[in-house]
Amino acid sequence: MYIDKFIDYIASVKNYSKLTSENYRCDLEQFSFYLSGQEQNLGVESADADLVRGWLADLVARGYSAASVNRKLSSLKSFYKFMLRNQYIKESPVAMLSGRKKPKRVPEVVRERDLDQLIDTMSEDGFIAVRDRLVVDMFYETGLRRAELMGLNVDDVDFSLKQVKVLGKRSKERIVPIGDGLVESIRAYLDCREGVARCNALFVSTRGTRISPRRVYGLVHAALQSVPGLKKCSPHVLRHSFATAMLDNGADLESVKELLGHNELSTTQIYTHSSFEELKKIYKQAHPRAK
Repeated sequence: MYIDKFIDYIASVKNYSKLTSENYRCDLEQFSFYLSGQEQNLGVESADADLVRGWLADLVARGYSAASVNRKLSSLKSFYKFMLRNQYIKESPVAMLSGRKKPKRVPEVVRERDLDQLIDTMSEDGFIAVRDRLVVDMFYETGLRRAELMGLNVDDVDFSLKQVKVLGKRSKERIVPIGDGLVESIRAYLDCREGVARCNALFVSTRGTRISPRRVYGLVHAALQSVPGLKKCSPHVLRHSFATAMLDNGADLESVKELLGHNELSTTQIYTHSSFEELKKIYKQAHPRAK
């Protein structure tokens, strides 16, 4: 009951996306299931800090990463804040709990020359090939999230101003500029799409409906597998690659933050580590005394 009320709240009042709401529900129902295994008829409204710690420890023991555990704790914090505000509970069991320290990881990226070569060699024979090439190119040239790219409509593209209107997290709109080459690629794709599309979505399936998350992931994964040494082959790698390429070529951090749709500058700062790692690699390769 309480979980349903919370999900209704974040979906209708906070305007969270369907995917985000589902992630919250999954975390909360997982916690609720854990509670029922500790004591019969124990509900989320009766949980205390020790039970929450027990659940988090159980997640760690089962191999969940620090990032995953912290995300689930964040879900609980939001949920119990809602419970307090609506006077369903008198005190929050998570108020004094903090997340696990996450190891600092440099985002995996594809080097510019590898991505240029990949995109240039992708097939353009037929609707599917043209669409898939444009998806990879657009991820790299705009830094969009997967959900943002999937949500694009044809009229979100302004060909005269060379920009795209993007609906980001929490329904926050931003404008992302696009280059001449990408403009022409979108035009060429729309010509191929004419006999297929049955909706206003920019990227569509062979059935003419909006492309699915699984299909987007699959086509990007297939394309990136040809990049030597790449461990991850997801759309987010292309977002990382966009941000790193921007910084490597002189863009300031604040501008990259706005283009990516980040709320906090600290979120964007992870890419400065990636750029510095590339600088170190170049230094070791180029300087005679660094070898």
